[in-house]
Amino acid sequence: MFIGLISDTHGVFSDEFRQFFAPVDEIWHAGDFGGGIDFVHTFSAFKPLVGVYGNCDAQEIRFECPLVQLWNCDGAKVLMTHIGGYPGHYPLNVAALLDRHHPDIFVCGHSHILKVMYDPHYHLMALNPGAAGLQGWQVYRTALRFHIDNGKIHDMEVFKLPR
Repeated sequence: MFIGLISDTHGVFSDEFRQFFAPVDEIWHAGDFGGGIDFVHTFSAFKPLVGVYGNCDAQEIRFECPLVQLWNCDGAKVLMTHIGGYPGHYPLNVAALLDRHHPDIFVCGHSHILKVMYDPHYHLMALNPGAAGLQGWQVYRTALRFHIDNGKIHDMEVFKLPR
């Protein structure tokens, strides 16, 4: 599987990000879509979508996208939620989910900070694609894409666009 990972779009899905995601099989959105349910549907019309709602998302998005997603992707167990922290700094509710489900990949957004970290305590890859939208303080708008084969991530690429 070829995955595109994005978060914190806050109503913006610019052409540069569409071009970056053109070859992917699926888009994962780690919350704060913004722009209402029609904006969510622009992603799902473009590529198959797995998404969670963020703290800034309207009720209509929360009806369609859950708080937490747990699924298998080509041999990797993936857990995604919007507010998730990072290795050594997970909120208690996220640590409980990690203890319960033992994912291979943990995905979150919210911080607007791109992070790709291995967590030796939970034996997982923690991914935060940063923020792709214009809202917030980030200097660069970012996203990730990578392959998953037989439970392993490889060929990860970072997309970075000046604000």
